Amino acid sequence: MSAPVSQKIVRRVAGQNVWLGYKVEDAENNLARLPVRAINPEVLETEEAVGRAQLEEIRQAASRKEGDLVIVLLGGRGAQGLYSILCQLAQTSEADELLGRLHVFTQDAVAPMRMDNGLSFVRDFERLLGEAFFRKIRSFTPMRTDTNNLEGELTSYVEKLESLGGIDIFFLGLGPEANAASHLAYIKPGSGASVRDVAGVIPISSSILEHHIKKFKVGGSLVTERDETECRAATHILTLGPAAILGARRIVQSIVDASTAPAKREAFLRVLTTEISENPQTRAEQLDENPGLWLRLHPNVRSLVLPDVLVA
Repeated sequence: MSAPVSQKIVRRVAGQNVWLGYKVEDAENNLARLPVRAINPEVLETEEAVGRAQLEEIRQAASRKEGDLVIVLLGGRGAQGLYSILCQLAQTSEADELLGRLHVFTQDAVAPMRMDNGLSFVRDFERLLGEAFFRKIRSFTPMRTDTNNLEGELTSYVEKLESLGGIDIFFLGLGPEANAASHLAYIKPGSGASVRDVAGVIPISSSILEHHIKKFKVGGSLVTERDETECRAATHILTLGPAAILGARRIVQSIVDASTAPAKREAFLRVLTTEISENPQTRAEQLDENPGLWLRLHPNVRSLVLPDVLVA
């Protein structure tokens, strides 16, 4: 489903959401023809074990490909085990060759906001991965949020991602939503995302902002009063879209926090067990109502979970 670099990105409005994507002929019928696949989660005992499995995914991708690798980082808890390992490795020369091949991208961002705001994912990644990691990788490309032209900056972000050959590994989690639905990256239920959309600008609610602030504080981020004030004034979240997910060569999903976010259990179970329709319109409606289902249409997904994710 990946689009050629030369293809023009077009703007599409769905309600209050703006999607940036590609003009694809017969997109809905193409979506309906994608095979539906089962996800068979691998149960690992600890977050560290999940992190080591994620690192092994990067190593294997590097062994299969010449040149640079493009990876998309996961915010939240799902990859913090990986980031701890990478931070330690970056203090040595053990993984310098591997790190030097990585083009690293983020998958979503609160906007508008200063890039040095303590509540931005960029600051959190810097805290978790450490200064040495960012010195050693090939490049780091976050979504720009310090701009009056969010759509223009997001378009430039997508164009850079495609110019590097697309995504080799997309690290994803799973966010719970009402009625056991779920979101991926920040593709929310009812946001109108389609198979052709590579990125979007999504309105954000005050309740989500409060949750974001609380989560970052609990996680240990250094947050000033100015940071909080600016974050509460944010209006949107930037996100990668379904076309970016389907176009990635490998998806590595991780769910490690069901003990503190128990709604993820029911949401994940629904992703695993939903019967996805072959009818184009019905399938599109199912995916919009429960975006976690996009993973069921990808041919190369590995799902890593802790034991408590599958506990009823």
